[in-house]
Amino acid sequence: MIIFLTMVVVLLISTFLYMQQDMFGKKPTGSRLEKIKQSPNYQDGKFQNLNHTPVLAEGHNYYDVIYENYIKNKPNHYPKEKIPSIKTDLSNLSIDENVLVWFGHSSYFIQINQKRILVDPVFSGSASPIPNTIKSFEGTDIYSAKDLPEIDYLFISHDHYDHLDHKTLVALKGKINNVICGLGVGSHFEHWGYDPKKIIEKDWYQKIELDKDFIVFIEPARHFSGRGLSRNNTLWASYVLQTSLFKIYLGGDSGYDTHYKEIGEKHGPLDLVILDNGQYDKAWRYIHNLPKDVLKAAVDLKAKRIFPVHSSKFALAAHPWNEPLSEITALNKGGNIPLITPKIGELVYLDMSDQKFENWWETIE
Repeated sequence: MIIFLTMVVVLLISTFLYMQQDMFGKKPTGSRLEKIKQSPNYQDGKFQNLNHTPVLAEGHNYYDVIYENYIKNKPNHYPKEKIPSIKTDLSNLSIDENVLVWFGHSSYFIQINQKRILVDPVFSGSASPIPNTIKSFEGTDIYSAKDLPEIDYLFISHDHYDHLDHKTLVALKGKINNVICGLGVGSHFEHWGYDPKKIIEKDWYQKIELDKDFIVFIEPARHFSGRGLSRNNTLWASYVLQTSLFKIYLGGDSGYDTHYKEIGEKHGPLDLVILDNGQYDKAWRYIHNLPKDVLKAAVDLKAKRIFPVHSSKFALAAHPWNEPLSEITALNKGGNIPLITPKIGELVYLDMSDQKFENWWETIE
């Protein structure tokens, strides 16, 4: 018994010390926390979704979910071959081109109206704070912080490790002019040395006029947040970018809910919607879209084109690595809303509504 108790104490102390590392960020305190407490979306010491949102759907338990997703051997869980990718020279793109470049999972670069935008960048090769776990697929890490030009606006959807990557954001610090994020997320950035004057933290239903031709609307998502042992002490969000040329929806991580229709009624039609479509499970249907939900959401949002993301870089769920793109492509066959499915690094021309893409995931095992 003494040996067992000693082991438990050592494990607890080791865990506590490990979690003091910078990568875990810093929870909101002081005036930031007081501002959070004034939010109508913050109740009982936590941010809340618009509607009741259990992490696990009815009929599922944590033991089964952990076994199915992280322990059980699963066929085609990882690609057997290298993921195809293209190395685009981002620093030498004409500033007048309106383009998008995907880096895998939910990381992408957008250039519109002569503004350079970066969303949820993860270039460290990992989506976990635990070493040698949740590593990126071979071929998906051809980009790094040094490949990016100066960024006008960095958008962060929420503070999970596969969206808010410490190593990447420290490396990018000198290239980021402004950070746009939900309430509380700025605490991590300040802890990592970002100038507080460059951090713009907002609540749902607020807007930011970044330029005379560029307005950002902060909108809800249906998800959760947290690093370390903290949960829901920072706000998750989606964004509508409205410029003189385009309206683009950055959906972040989200399960299907009423917010999509509300956003569509308020801001639609939307030229492009970027939606969570990967690392899903029926047990998680309230916090991650299933492929069928993505198409429902796109209709609600009055979308002209759909870019499904959150796939093809990390294995965070039990489904085959290529299922998200295969499934949504099959479900959308004959659909009225075109899909954007580029290779990593491939230029997506936002002005070209009829641009065609290969079903590249079908060419590799």
